Amino acid sequence: MTHPPSVRPAPQRGPEQPPAPAAAPVPPQPSARAAALGRLRGAATTEPGRLQIIGAVLALLVLAFGAVTAFEISGRAASADDVVERSQPLSADAAGIYRSLADADAAAASGFLAGPQEPRAVHEQYVKDIEEASRLLVKAAANTDAATTSGREITTLNEGLPRYAGLIERARAANRQGLPLGGAYLRYANQQMSGELLPAAERLYKAETGRLDGDHRSARAWPWFSLGAGVVALAVLVWAQRRDHRRTNRVFNHGLVAATAAAAVLLLWLAVGHTVARADLAEADSHGQRSMDVLNRARIDSLKARADENLTVIARGAVLTADGKNDKYETDYTAGMKALGEELAAAAELADDTGDAEGGKPVAAASEAVKEWQERHRTARKTDDSGDYESALEQIIGQENSTGESFKKVDDALRDALAHEQDDFTRAARDGRGALGGLPVGAAVLAVLGAVAAVVGINRRLSEFR
Repeated sequence: MTHPPSVRPAPQRGPEQPPAPAAAPVPPQPSARAAALGRLRGAATTEPGRLQIIGAVLALLVLAFGAVTAFEISGRAASADDVVERSQPLSADAAGIYRSLADADAAAASGFLAGPQEPRAVHEQYVKDIEEASRLLVKAAANTDAATTSGREITTLNEGLPRYAGLIERARAANRQGLPLGGAYLRYANQQMSGELLPAAERLYKAETGRLDGDHRSARAWPWFSLGAGVVALAVLVWAQRRDHRRTNRVFNHGLVAATAAAAVLLLWLAVGHTVARADLAEADSHGQRSMDVLNRARIDSLKARADENLTVIARGAVLTADGKNDKYETDYTAGMKALGEELAAAAELADDTGDAEGGKPVAAASEAVKEWQERHRTARKTDDSGDYESALEQIIGQENSTGESFKKVDDALRDALAHEQDDFTRAARDGRGALGGLPVGAAVLAVLGAVAAVVGINRRLSEFR
């Protein structure tokens, strides 16, 4: 007899029995950043924690002040060094190229005008000018990027100068043989000089002078970020000491006082040093560079006028102005002498404005010689127009009472004036560079000392809580 398997009935849940509770959620773990912020907030609620934060902020501010000062002043010191060692010498070399070319053209015309037997001194002056222009071009090319405006003008001059010298040699050879073709070669050479070489030299001079002006502006720019950082660091240091005084009734915290002194010394050094540098560089610009720019142009105009004066006698009316009414070289001479007079007046005004009596003397001498030159030129033109060519020639290139003698007085006076202004520029620019010389290193040293002193001062207070 079989029995059915016994089945155990499922327990019945009464209505009064509660359901099983659900598992509690696991709270999320805070991130590392949140944990750090939490610890920082916790530290800020206690005096030791606040002191640690203040010490860190003070050290960072003083170090930032020193770093910004070192960075900004290093840039200005580099610009001042460029003014003295690079951009001004390059500008002076460009002016030297311009002058040498103009003088070579004047010497070539003077030598041709003297006849088949060219005076030895005149020929040597021409050779010296060509060699000087070549030397300065090589020097300029070595310090200039070929892709820049200056580099392109140097290339133009290097290519054109040998062609000009070749034309002059052909003119000289024809003149020695008494061939009229020599005058044509000389006029063609002068056209190349006045139409190609001198304009390229002038553009080179303008480009280098522009670079010099840019370096001047960079060196003299106020270091506003450094000054601002210094004021902020000094203000926070003063605030920290006042806070310490209110809480402890102590008059001084030696560490914070030392940090404040370091920041104050650096800020004062920065303000005074840069002010002195600005003043010296401004003097170099106004007393030196601006005057040299005017004097360089005056000397070049005098050289061009001398070449035009000689060519007036050589061409004897064969070359006319574009309208065909006047002698081209006589017209160019008149324009050049007018420009020369204006530039000498500007140079005299600059000397008066700066109270430079020594610099004004050669300018005044040049102005007097220009008046004498113009008077003698008018006399020579009247003599030539009357048909007395030999007497007119003597009045142009003679050793005494000639326009050549007056021109030499002008050239010598302008050379003396330029040398004086160059000395003034170099002295003032070097003084300006020197005023910034030790500031970047001094800023770094004082900033480190100030930061260490601030930390030491704060740690002294922290030790009272241990």
